[in-house]
Amino acid sequence: MSTSEIPDESKLVSALARGINILNCFSPVQYELSAKEIGEKTGLPKPTLSRLLETLSEYGLIRYSDRLSKYVPGAGLLNLSAPVLQRMTIRQIARPLMQELADYISGQVQLVMGSKSKMCYVEIAQGANSKIYRPEVGVRMSISRTSTGRAYINSIPAEFRERYLIDLEKKYPGQRAWFEERLQDAANDLATLGFCRGHRDFHREIDAIAVPLRKPIDNEYWMFAASVPVYSEESKRIDEDIAPRLITLVRTVESSLGNPNYSI
Repeated sequence: MSTSEIPDESKLVSALARGINILNCFSPVQYELSAKEIGEKTGLPKPTLSRLLETLSEYGLIRYSDRLSKYVPGAGLLNLSAPVLQRMTIRQIARPLMQELADYISGQVQLVMGSKSKMCYVEIAQGANSKIYRPEVGVRMSISRTSTGRAYINSIPAEFRERYLIDLEKKYPGQRAWFEERLQDAANDLATLGFCRGHRDFHREIDAIAVPLRKPIDNEYWMFAASVPVYSEESKRIDEDIAPRLITLVRTVESSLGNPNYSI
């Protein structure tokens, strides 16, 4: 949790907060953790950790694997994610349009949601002949090194943008100046072209562009991105062909959501 997201501790229910911290220990690259590893990540005393692990296991949010001798995320987390995804009408509206574009470019089209200092995949369309790795829905993605992240940061209010930049400098000293330069490039691209470029900062072998919705939905910001391999023929026609199609997709979704607040 970044400093911009640390709430007033007097308002927290400590046991609930500790349980959430345990769940946050798991990630797409660390989805099997021993009690010792969880304890090291959370700093919780063993008796407290043991009670919380037992409670989370009882509710199916984690489970202990005898085969691995470790804890893994439980099916209960999937149950919790279902209503979150279901309420996002934008997914249902965008999905066929995304798939059509992904097939056309033989690449990948992504719908990403940003809130505070986090962004995650909400929908992913993989082209029939795409060679690009397909992440899972819900996986967090880089803000500073992607076209999608720059589209997001350029969309949020100035005060939140500044807070993110302060946190970035604390975590990665010296990176703020570089990122601000990329943000300015992205702002110029959005103003003149209607999309942001990725500059191959995250994956050197992938060309990516992103287009944000012009307004947030319930304080959540939405971006669409298209990715193709740099060695592909499609990479050569990003500006003149793929970008206009992605912009048209976004405007179509905006129109389908309704005006002026994209009520869903």
